[in-house]
Amino acid sequence: MTMNRRGLLGLFGAGAAIGATPAMAEAASASFAHGVASGDPGTDRVILWTRVTPAEGSSGPISVAWRVLEGEATVVSGRFDTGPERDYTVKIDVAGLRPGRDYRYDFAVGEIRSPVGRTRTLAAEGETSVNLAVVSCQLYPGGLFNVYEAIAALPSLDAVVHLGDYIYEYGAEADAYGMATGVALNRLPEPRHEIVSLADYRARHAQYKTDADLQAAHARAPFICVWDDHETANDAWLHGAENHQPETEGDFAVRKAAALKAYYEWMPIREAAPGALKEAIHRSFHFGDLASLMMVETRLTGRTEPLDYSGHLTAKDGPDGEPVLDLDAFRARLNDPARDLMGPDQREWLTRELKASKAAGRPWQVLGNQVVTARVAGPDVSRTMTPAQIEGLIAQVPEAFREQFEQALFLFKMGLPFNLDAWDGYPAGRERLYGAFADAGVQPIVLAGDSHAFWVNELKDAGGVRRAVEFGTSAVSSPSIGDAIGGFPLGAALMQANDEVAFCDQSAKGFVLLSLTKDRADATLMAVSTIFAKPFEVSPLKRFSVRPDGGLVDETGSNPPSQSTT
Repeated sequence: MTMNRRGLLGLFGAGAAIGATPAMAEAASASFAHGVASGDPGTDRVILWTRVTPAEGSSGPISVAWRVLEGEATVVSGRFDTGPERDYTVKIDVAGLRPGRDYRYDFAVGEIRSPVGRTRTLAAEGETSVNLAVVSCQLYPGGLFNVYEAIAALPSLDAVVHLGDYIYEYGAEADAYGMATGVALNRLPEPRHEIVSLADYRARHAQYKTDADLQAAHARAPFICVWDDHETANDAWLHGAENHQPETEGDFAVRKAAALKAYYEWMPIREAAPGALKEAIHRSFHFGDLASLMMVETRLTGRTEPLDYSGHLTAKDGPDGEPVLDLDAFRARLNDPARDLMGPDQREWLTRELKASKAAGRPWQVLGNQVVTARVAGPDVSRTMTPAQIEGLIAQVPEAFREQFEQALFLFKMGLPFNLDAWDGYPAGRERLYGAFADAGVQPIVLAGDSHAFWVNELKDAGGVRRAVEFGTSAVSSPSIGDAIGGFPLGAALMQANDEVAFCDQSAKGFVLLSLTKDRADATLMAVSTIFAKPFEVSPLKRFSVRPDGGLVDETGSNPPSQSTT
C-alpha cells in the first residue's frame, strides 16, 4: 500500500466543528497546535488530552470546554482550567462511558475548537477480536514518522501500545544521535541542547507533538504507554543513567522528577494515585473476556545498575603473564542473584494479574515490556565464515563504526550477551519473571521495544522450558544497528546463533500489528519502505501466529490482515 500525506487529520474529521458550544471569554488567538489524544481506556472511562497554546504574551489561566460524543449526541461534557503550572496541558479522566464503544471528543476555548479525536472504551465481555498497534523508539531527528501515518490509516484499531522512548533527550550537536539525518530533513531537536530541566523536557515533548503524523495516530485511537530510558536519559536505572553526569547536570533525582512531571503533563496517561510513586506506572487493561494487557515498568522502580563491557569486563594475568579477559569474574557479576529489572512488589502484582486473567477465562495474557527478553548471545561468525569472508564483511561496515564492530565480533566469540541493557543483562531477574509465568500457569505474549529491530522469539527458562513467545517491534524512526554496519547480515547471524530467536531483522522500521481472537493471535511485522521521504510503502515483513495452547507458526506465506485504507 502506498502512503502519502493527504490531510490525515481530515480522515477523522479533525478540525471540523461538530456542533455549537457556548461562547467563552478567552482570547480568540489561543490555539490547539499540539493536537488531541486519548489513552488508558477502561470499560467506563478514558483519559482525554490536549494542550492549549495561549495567545502571545498571555500567562494567565485558561478555561477549556470539552465534550465526548457518541454518534451526534454529546454524552458527557465539562470544563478544565489550565495554566502555566501545568504548561497549559489539559487532561481529563472521563467516566460514565459505556463498554466497548467508539466515541469522538474535542475541546474548545471560546470559538476556537480543537481537532476531533476518536477513542474507544474496553469491552466488559463478549469481545471477539482486538487489534493493537505496537510501537517504540521515535527519534525526531532520526526520520519522518511514516509509521504513524500508516497506523492512523488502519481500518480497525483498538489501541496503540507504546513501549517507550517517546522522546529522546539528546541535543543538536553535529555528532549527536541521529543528527546527520536531522540536518538533512531539517528535523533538529528543540531545545538544541541536551534536555535536563523541566522547561527543557516540556519543550521537547511539545516539539514531538507538533508532528502531523503523530497527531493523526493520537487522534485515531487511545494510546497505552510506558516510558523506557530516553524519557529521562539513556540507560536509566534506579539511581542514575549512562547519559547523566552529576558533576555537570546535577542530582539525577531532580532531573528524573522534572522528566516525569513533563511526561505526565504531556501524555494521555492516568495520573498516579495519591501517595503512590510516580515511577510505578505498571497497570492492567482487560479487553472483555478475550485478553489482558499488563504494562510493566523496567527502568525506574526496580532496575539495578547496568553492566557494560567497557567498564565491567576487566583483564587479569594469563598463564604466560600476558593480560587476558576475566570472563569468570564478569559472568559471576552478571549472574548475581540481586540483579533485576522488576522489583518484588511489581513482580507480585504481575503474578496476581496473570492468575486473575487466567481465572477469568481469558485466553490471552499480553505483557507490555520495554526491552528484549530472549536469551540472545552475540553471533560468533567465525564458526560459519572463513577469515576472508569475515574481512570482506568488515570492509562493508562504514569506517566510523568499523573498530567498534570488530571489537563486538571479538567479544561475541566468547558467547557473551548481545545486549546487556536488555533482560540478558539481568538473568536472575529474568528467571524470577519466568517463575511468575509458571506460578500463574500461563505462557503470555511478551511485547518488546527499545532495540530498533524486529524480533520473534520463543522464550525459555534456564532449564530449557518454554515460558512465552515474544514479539519485538522495530523503531518508528530511531537508527538501527543494521543501519550502521552496512551489508553485514546481523539478523540472520543472530537467528543462526540462538535457538530462541525465530526471526530477527536489524534494519527495517515499522510496527507490530497484534490481532487477537479467541482461537489465535496473529503478529504481523509491518515495515515502512522509508523514513526519509514521502510517499512510502507499508507492507507485511513477516507474520506469525500463536494458539493459546500451541507453539509459534510462521504464517508469512498466507494472506496477511487487510491494510487497505479505502
